[in-house]
Amino acid sequence: MRGPVVLLFLDGVGLAPEGEHNPFAHARLPVMRSLLGGVAPFAENAGLVTPHASLHALDAVLGVEGLPQSGTGQTALFTGIDAIALHGRHFGPWVPTALRPLLAEENLLVRSQAQGYSVAFANAYPEEAVAMLRDRARRLPAFLRAGPPIAAHAAGLLNLHTPELARGDAIASEITNTGWREKLRRDVPEITAAQAGRNLAAIAAEHDLTMFAHYHTDTVGHMRALEPAVVALEKVDEFIGGLLDALPANAVVVIASDHGNIEDVRMQHTRNPALGMVIGPTARGAALRTITDVAPYIRDLLRTD
Repeated sequence: MRGPVVLLFLDGVGLAPEGEHNPFAHARLPVMRSLLGGVAPFAENAGLVTPHASLHALDAVLGVEGLPQSGTGQTALFTGIDAIALHGRHFGPWVPTALRPLLAEENLLVRSQAQGYSVAFANAYPEEAVAMLRDRARRLPAFLRAGPPIAAHAAGLLNLHTPELARGDAIASEITNTGWREKLRRDVPEITAAQAGRNLAAIAAEHDLTMFAHYHTDTVGHMRALEPAVVALEKVDEFIGGLLDALPANAVVVIASDHGNIEDVRMQHTRNPALGMVIGPTARGAALRTITDVAPYIRDLLRTD
């Protein structure tokens, strides 16, 4: 019987060869390495299948010149439609205005709801920011023009705020609650990345499909510095470990990114394939080649009893 499905979106994470400029080569990643038979997510390991997981190189270029960007990449990832071809070029960091109706109508969350599945978007957003969505006269703040909140809002799922985060019923986009405590001055507990992963597992246990979006990997990639990139990847690894520790054995976790960035600290954004991983009992049969394959694959998973 199929268990819960979790889509873990990591912004700006690609697959590059092992080397001194790749933070995956320097980070301690016990969870990812254990899943992948002792190796890290390097380009040369793409296509690897173990008893626990499979590693996929997701084409984010899709035959278009220039560097892949978040706006068109996220639209393609969450809809399964080649939004880059529709827009005629890579565009970012935010979803272009012309593509927002497509993303709102065709995204994985909305389409899964329409098929009768229970769906959750686990990210917490500040109450006052989400209230801006109701004021059509105001220009949306930048972070609400990203793919995940557009998709979640269209599905009626942008509804987790400070109280839910404080109870552990939502997850901060940065995984731990430090930013909410120090920048937003919210009364929420500090938690480890592992605890955040366990909290996500509890949310996922109540739904057929749960999506969580993490953007800090892309933010750090733009710093072009090795140490913060290593720290960011180690936090993600700890988070995945907490998630897997608390999920049932029949759960499936799909990790996917929209474009490369953090995997090469010499540059901002890359033409490297985006990271794809499938963890769980269906990993062996996963066939993911481009960012447009992820949403259809998850829809197929949901149809599997």
